[in-house]
Amino acid sequence: MGDDDRALVEGVLAGDRTAIGQAITLVESTLDEHRPRAGAVLEALLPHTGDAHRVGITGVPGVGKSTFIEALGTKLTGRGHRVAVVAVDPSSQRTGGSILGDKTRMPTLAVDDAAFIRPSPSAGTLGGVARATRESILVLEAAGYDVVIVETVGVGQSETVVHGMVDIFVVLMLSGAGDELQGIKKGVLELADLLAVNKADGDNVQKAALAAGDYRRALHLLQPASPHWTPPVHTCSALTGDGLDELWDAIELHRRTLDDAGVRAERREAQQLEWLQSMLRDRLVERFESDPSVIARRAQLEAAVQAGELTPSMAVERLLDEF
Repeated sequence: MGDDDRALVEGVLAGDRTAIGQAITLVESTLDEHRPRAGAVLEALLPHTGDAHRVGITGVPGVGKSTFIEALGTKLTGRGHRVAVVAVDPSSQRTGGSILGDKTRMPTLAVDDAAFIRPSPSAGTLGGVARATRESILVLEAAGYDVVIVETVGVGQSETVVHGMVDIFVVLMLSGAGDELQGIKKGVLELADLLAVNKADGDNVQKAALAAGDYRRALHLLQPASPHWTPPVHTCSALTGDGLDELWDAIELHRRTLDDAGVRAERREAQQLEWLQSMLRDRLVERFESDPSVIARRAQLEAAVQAGELTPSMAVERLLDEF
């Protein structure tokens, strides 16, 4: 490790915001020449990681995720926590991501000295974004952030990916459960460790309470993700702050319960193995597709498939055999 990278590690461990940003940019990089440096920096930081609450948050469209995260994050920094927010957004490859966008979504938290907001990396594929986000979490934990909130900004598989990198997965819902139960995928409910009905304020308080009852009944029909934990349903308001203390208490209870049963450590170990396998698959595909001989032969075989001279499966077998 060079002197610059040693200084970077020392800066991260000291909580220097510039060093944290530089370290995350390094681990997000997809350039081959940055990989050894990023690996060395992460290896040096690794002993200082692992203690944070890793909280995943997703929600139906219009549920007010950003307002909720800002309200919860601000409440937590007020309690003495240091809070980091990262996003998983596979669609950011089209826009390149925007740090300004993320900070204007959470203006109060963005200027909080005890908070750090990082936009989703524009790493292209969901696998690339997930890798960068996982490694960013390690940097942030080493920097002393004891709560790391991982927000799903995209749709589809991003919920499953985020579930695979956090200790607790919170799904935000709205009142009027009849419509929303149809609008949210059963698979997302099965991933939930905790449901929160947001916007329980003003005229919506009673509706939110009714919706919470509907969600409890819906969850009762599903197999809990862990035999040690039954997902609770809370109502809250990011606007007024009502219910956020109780929600955080439930998140801490989840951690204690899984710790006492030894399950949280097992969950993280399983996540690490899945991360390894996922990265191995991605790197093998990347190496295969960038091989000069494969590129040349692939063009020939694709032309043969288009002309009806070969089936796709025959072309794949030939390409793999030659590689």
